[in-house]
Amino acid sequence: MTPGVGAAQWFAAARPRTLPAAIIPVAVGVAVARSTGHVVAWHAALALIVSLAMQIGANFANDYSDGVRGTDAERVGPTRLVATGLASPGAVRFAAIASFGVGAAAGLVLAVVVSPWLIAVGAACIAAAWLYTGGPRPYGYAGYGELFVFVFFGLVAVCGTTYVTSGELPATGWLAAIPVGLLAVALLVANNLRDIATDAAAGKRTLAVRLGDRATRACYTALVVVALLASADVAPWRHFAPLGLLAAPVAAVPLRRVWSRAEGGALVPVLALTGVVQIAFGLAFAFGVAL
Repeated sequence: MTPGVGAAQWFAAARPRTLPAAIIPVAVGVAVARSTGHVVAWHAALALIVSLAMQIGANFANDYSDGVRGTDAERVGPTRLVATGLASPGAVRFAAIASFGVGAAAGLVLAVVVSPWLIAVGAACIAAAWLYTGGPRPYGYAGYGELFVFVFFGLVAVCGTTYVTSGELPATGWLAAIPVGLLAVALLVANNLRDIATDAAAGKRTLAVRLGDRATRACYTALVVVALLASADVAPWRHFAPLGLLAAPVAAVPLRRVWSRAEGGALVPVLALTGVVQIAFGLAFAFGVAL
């Protein structure tokens, strides 16, 4: 740790409110795998380690890249280590690399016992996480972050977990990945809605900046509502999958705040509330799929 930076500050920099986006895809993927009649528990545990490590690594990489670019100088969200000078860029970069290393190590074990193709998938995940705000042309600054989140925290995470834990990838895996990916995108949209003013001033052309305030609120609403309804897509194969709709009352809370004309710092709770929606939906949906 960097001298003067406590464990609590490093923990906050890992952005625990975003971790449901890493946990829920694994839970749903395991539920789909269970429906095939075959689950290797320790493979599932490694998949969870990979997912969490990639999410935490991406958060530290984002802290590092935004900090060295100077785009986090004015923030209304959680404190960033590099931008505030609480930790050196090198220390935060090392934290990102170490996190990716943990994920890569767990993923390598899965690649050895399941399929070597997983190495390519893991490399793509790390590249996507780093290049979100890193590299010469970060795609997160150009408004493509939502697409990559849907792909990697929806399709790849759910389908990958299903495959490594069961050795199979049924069509239900792809369908189950859709609502999970949409809620992960909603988490990012909530974050970027809060930061529209500061991101625009820093030259970050996120999707929220491109759409504008009102359209971004509508986008967030559509993502949450469609995600809940999409749980029914799996019903023809897994009849209890629509249990995910039980999360609707929970989802109503952040939706009300989004449409309450709250701006900037007043939107900070929406990020945490969206994480709660992810957890409520994910657990109910996974339980329904597994039944």
